[in-house]
Amino acid sequence: MDAIAETYNLSKHFGNFKALDSLNIRLEPGEVFSLLGPNGAGKSTAIKLLTTLLQPSSGDAMIAGISIVKHPFRVRRLIGYVPQMLSADSTLTGYENLLLFARLYDLPAREAKQRAQESLKFMNMEEAAHKSVKTYSGGMIRRLEIAQSMLHRPRVLFLDEPTTGLDPIGVTTVWQHISELRKEFGTTILLTTHIMEEADRLSDHVAFLSRGKLAAMGTPAALKASLHRSDPVSMEDVFIHYTRESAESARSFREIATERRTGSRLG
Repeated sequence: MDAIAETYNLSKHFGNFKALDSLNIRLEPGEVFSLLGPNGAGKSTAIKLLTTLLQPSSGDAMIAGISIVKHPFRVRRLIGYVPQMLSADSTLTGYENLLLFARLYDLPAREAKQRAQESLKFMNMEEAAHKSVKTYSGGMIRRLEIAQSMLHRPRVLFLDEPTTGLDPIGVTTVWQHISELRKEFGTTILLTTHIMEEADRLSDHVAFLSRGKLAAMGTPAALKASLHRSDPVSMEDVFIHYTRESAESARSFREIATERRTGSRLG
């Protein structure tokens, strides 16, 4: 089967600093692929390269057979992107936000209205459609942002820490909709997360980055088995093993993960 997205020694250097060093990953059509690693490992750089927000220092990547280096504008038509930072306009309603995004993708007015309504229904947001986004919970805002990114039916959807700051109910709801997007539209999803349970539960394949380099890649089950331990192995154990984090760093990581699972950054 041909890959829907694939990188070829994809690299980004800032002066002498190698933020991403010869990344080679492959995403199959319709899969969920998690890109994991500690802060500064190169995850955000990889996302920005693949979404054409940064230009590679060397190497290339193909999205549905189209080069991010040679044809970035064509690539943008094929992808959706939900960044960590808020992308919805709080002064507008949910429906108005969707129509605004539809215009950015040059969807005809009638089609834009239809897709906006369909997206709101799909994300279970019909009752909140005409309410101001400033009244939304964090989980509702994230669902709206995912709906925005799906209006033009992207082949690949990039989600940068999609459940950061959400309460447990919001996290579960976003997980459910990620699974439904793949089932309903065959969308390939690449996500970054600091929540190892999220990666374990959602992902077909996981890649660990450490200091800009690919440290390990495989299915969650295969990666856990690769530690060759007789006791139960978690994805946090795999994270620590392959990113070479110290015990002290690992505790800090777990604390951050817990805070992000229960926090309320989005309000």
